[in-house]
Amino acid sequence: MTEYRTIITERRGDVLVVTLNRPERLNAASLDLAQELGGALYDLQGARAVLLTGAGRAFCSGADLQARGERSAVAGGDASHHALMNVYNPVVSQLLRLPVPVVTAVNGAAAGIGCSIALAGDFVLAGRSAYFLQAFVNIGLVPDGGSSWLLARAIGRARATQMVMLGERIGADQAADWGLIYRTVDDAALMDEALALATRLAAGPTVALAAMRRNLMTALDGSFDETLRAEAEGQRTAGNSHDAREGTASFAEKRKPVFKGA
Repeated sequence: MTEYRTIITERRGDVLVVTLNRPERLNAASLDLAQELGGALYDLQGARAVLLTGAGRAFCSGADLQARGERSAVAGGDASHHALMNVYNPVVSQLLRLPVPVVTAVNGAAAGIGCSIALAGDFVLAGRSAYFLQAFVNIGLVPDGGSSWLLARAIGRARATQMVMLGERIGADQAADWGLIYRTVDDAALMDEALALATRLAAGPTVALAAMRRNLMTALDGSFDETLRAEAEGQRTAGNSHDAREGTASFAEKRKPVFKGA
């Protein structure tokens, strides 16, 4: 696997585990970290699911506000716009459009762009001490990295407005109650639970799961008719896959299917 400076990648069976690895900065998302994350997501190396987490006490504390010079994510409005359009936004878009399921295991803070990255997962698991934060209002900036879209669709306008305009922490249990995340688990069990879920997804019908991801994105952004067409296209693609034939055969033979991801 490629050697990175700010992330760690590891294959666990058919799961690619990606760990944000700047624990001394609470995994603040420098431009370098975002670029390396994009590289890891581009090169899945045959993995059939991704598990994304953070090293140490946080998932990701947001953009690196202490960076300086041309590598700063917050060196004025024009520089921020450039960083978002060319580095951060593409990474969040990548996560949402990967051809495999994504599980995010949130330990500690998921703030700013870190919140966006966390919520881009299909399944967001959070340790009970974790929290989600959009604190841009406290420094005169606006949520970015797709947070406005992700939050509004997950929890509705009123709660999304509360998060972005008041800048208050939303704890893991409250996030689960709101439907912002999949569920909470004890901190000590977070990685075991997340890996078990990612492993289950990796053993599934990968072609069909990829189509499900695309169809849900279409449903969130498109019309009913567009969603109907997307579902029909997805059904055609999935129906022609080896896994669909295996699923049909296993049903007829009353056995558990063995999907190959093709």
